[in-house]
Order: sequence, then C-alpha cells, then structure tokens
Amino acid sequence: MKVELAQLAGRDNDTAYNLERALAAIAACAADTQLIVFPETHLMGFPSLEALAQTAEPLDGPTVSAVQAAAREYNIAVVIGMAENDHGRFYNTTLLITPQGIALKYRKTHLWASDRGVFEPGDRYATCQWNGVRVGLLICYDIEFPETARALAQLGAELLIVTNGNMDPYGPTHRTAIMARAQENQAFALMVNRVEEGDGGLVFAGGSALVDPLGTLLFEAGREEGQFAVELDLNQLTAARQDYRYLDDQRLKLPGEMIEHPCGLRELLIPRT
Repeated sequence: MKVELAQLAGRDNDTAYNLERALAAIAACAADTQLIVFPETHLMGFPSLEALAQTAEPLDGPTVSAVQAAAREYNIAVVIGMAENDHGRFYNTTLLITPQGIALKYRKTHLWASDRGVFEPGDRYATCQWNGVRVGLLICYDIEFPETARALAQLGAELLIVTNGNMDPYGPTHRTAIMARAQENQAFALMVNRVEEGDGGLVFAGGSALVDPLGTLLFEAGREEGQFAVELDLNQLTAARQDYRYLDDQRLKLPGEMIEHPCGLRELLIPRT
C-alpha cells in the first residue's frame, strides 16, 4: 500500500488557504498512491475561541465537500483534520474520506490544554474496513495514552493513523509514543504532524512517521514541509502476529459498549464517569 504524508505548515483561522494547500497536495499525489494523510485540524488550523463559531463547519459544509470532490476526482482516500460544528457543539475531528464519501469520523477524546474550553471531547473510538485493512484514527495527545490505541486494537485495527499538531519541546514524546502504540498493538502506525510557527508562537515539531507492527521506525520526516511517499507491506501484519498476540494474552479488556454496524463500522463507546 502506498501512502503519502503531507507534512504542511497551516494557518490558524484561515480555511481558504489551508483548503487550497490540501487540494494541491491531493492533486500532486502519484497515480498509484492510495491514501494521503494531513495534520491535526489542517483545514481550519487551531481556531481561537472567539473565531470558533465562524470557523468551524459541519461535515456537510463546503470545505469537507471540496475535499470529497477531490477524493472522487483523483480516486484517492484522504485523512484530514478539521474543526467540526455539530449544531453548535464543537469538536476537534479527523475524517477518513474515500471516493465514496466519509468512511470514518473520529472526535478527539483527550483534549490538550489549548483544546479545553474550545472543543468538547469525543465519546467513542471507531474503526472501519478500507482497502482490505481495518483502520482507526487518533489525534495528537491521544497517543500519549496507551488505552486509545488499545481501544482501536480491540476493534480490530491493523492501521493506526494519527493526525498530529505536536509542538516543541514535545516532539520526542510523540516519537516514542507512536513506536510504542504500534508495537504493543501489533499494527502499523502512521503519524503526520504540522511544521513551522503558528499563532501564539508555537513551533510545530514535524517528525511525521511510519512504524511497522513490530515497533520499528520505517520512516521519519524532519522539521521541514514536504509530501513524503511511504510503502506499507501488509504481510508484516501476519509476521508480527505469527507467534503470539497481545490482544489474546492480555488479562484486562477495556470497558465500554461495542457496536458492530452492518456497513463494517465498529465502535467502542467510552463509559460515562
């Protein structure tokens, strides 16, 4: 499977600019690329609280619709982050968009300091079947909690995709975390981060990466913008799980109601506390 990682410098509260760059990156993909992945909230950047209501959009809004049209035109799947407005409730959301439409939606469950008071946390984890692989999504701070990736693994995830907005000095934290999440769940992990300086003086750390199901770092980007092509050998999933399975041997399962939908979507609802 060929994937391209779009490690870009976005602009906060500038949807038109971010969308233009996303569409250009999609158009620039090689003909045999099956998936392109963008950073956390790439489409809107990180909206300020004051601009949130004007910046965030529903899933059927013009910006997501434009990405869907590009996915159809270029016959490619797109993983991209946005600020979602769901009837006046706001979420840090990542979507898996295929030529057929939105295949998977994930709302960030672990809100970092700058998310709090702006977004609400999501209430579930989910996976879907895409191109013969079961895919799960996470967002940035989520990967610092082992339970998030384990929840996706309990839902059968073979490919963990992380849209990231990680800044200095925490780049090494996410490098360690993404390798651990892949190894302990015996799944591929893709992480795509933002770069350069954003509003408020934050400097985003780059370091987009691909890790195999044994926890081996196969690719790591630097701190500059770029669109990087990587290859996933899906046979490694079988090899990594041949002698033992962590999910089979674990003594404790995560709680929560699991829902299997006829379309192949699987969800694990987070128990209320």
